[in-house]
Amino acid sequence: MGGLVLAAAALTGAVGTVALGAGTAVGHGSTSHAASRCAPGLAAGTQDVPVTYGGATYQVRVHVPASAARTAAHHGSGGRSGGPALVLDLHGSGADGAAQSAISGFDSLSDAKGFVVADPTAAIALNGGWAWNVPGVPTTAGQLPPADARDDVGFLSAVATQVGARACADPDKVYATGYSGGARMASALACERSDQFAAVGTVAGLRAGRPSPLDTSVPDVADCRPSRPVPVVEFHGDADYTNPYQGSTDLRWGYAVPVAVQTWARLDGCRVGPSSTAVSEHVTRFAYSRCDGRADVELYRVSGGGHTWPGTTADQSENGTVTQEISASALLWDFFAAHPRR
Repeated sequence: MGGLVLAAAALTGAVGTVALGAGTAVGHGSTSHAASRCAPGLAAGTQDVPVTYGGATYQVRVHVPASAARTAAHHGSGGRSGGPALVLDLHGSGADGAAQSAISGFDSLSDAKGFVVADPTAAIALNGGWAWNVPGVPTTAGQLPPADARDDVGFLSAVATQVGARACADPDKVYATGYSGGARMASALACERSDQFAAVGTVAGLRAGRPSPLDTSVPDVADCRPSRPVPVVEFHGDADYTNPYQGSTDLRWGYAVPVAVQTWARLDGCRVGPSSTAVSEHVTRFAYSRCDGRADVELYRVSGGGHTWPGTTADQSENGTVTQEISASALLWDFFAAHPRR
């Protein structure tokens, strides 16, 4: 496995070796509903769906394409295997679910591809919007979340379970994606709810556990111990000054993006990689393969790209260059579709 460490260092230009320990954790997500019979409870279209967690009820923006509603109805009498996929789409710090929907454009993609998309909103007030309670790290305000902050790993697990049940979603096709702070939150789901989320895809924010408090250039290996291999794909601009590609000393961010990717390759038991492919003039794909459970790990590096979502039609110019050479949303869905839970 030493070749993987050296390869990751080559991608950054100057990244130290990562010491990783293998380990597993008991899964926390509930998938006992897989064999239950299901009567679809969501109509086609965009709607707010109530999700209860911790004694409170939260309204979650959900988009159900007509094809998914028909699929759910067809499978409703015999359980949810074969039902539509469900994608949780997590917003960045200071935003909300509706804002993230505009950035990712997943509603129109879900209409074309037939999956259900949920855009939940975080609960820590930040800059007129909301921030996620990413375990063990400060928010972008530089402070750890208050002690009574909502447990967002638990909350998002509840979103997946409750929305999935009402949409008659296939429990083997539940995925999480996110942008910036939402990407860091999705990464935490990969670490802590690998039994529930089949694959995770992130934009401008992949992590593999919090940075080590003793050395922020490496992950805290005890902070990410998935119970199964998790397919992971990340999109990141190398001119991102919010979550720098080469890393930072900030406890919110820390180690470099290629270290995060290589760490997932180690966690997933990948034996080959990274192989590099020029996707377009400014986009290079790095891929790890021959991984346990076919849990591929990929990175799309955007040369000159900013803290932005590739292919978005939203105005993100204040965050740097937005490449239109690829569509992160389309590639995320292709990755998810190829990686159901095994």
